[in-house]
Amino acid sequence: MVLWLVVAFILLSATLILALSFGPIRTAPNIGVIRLFAGVQYAAAALLAGARLLGNA
Repeated sequence: MVLWLVVAFILLSATLILALSFGPIRTAPNIGVIRLFAGVQYAAAALLAGARLLGNA
């Protein structure tokens, strides 16, 4: 149960970062790194959810 909450928190965090990168901070010089960080968070959430669904977590 707690792992699903962690996955949800990671997804919300990544979505917020991505929304900000296409909104108020889109002119930042390091926007690519910020979007990459959101992508890494999505990948981590998918990995955790996949491990949980397969019974390895």
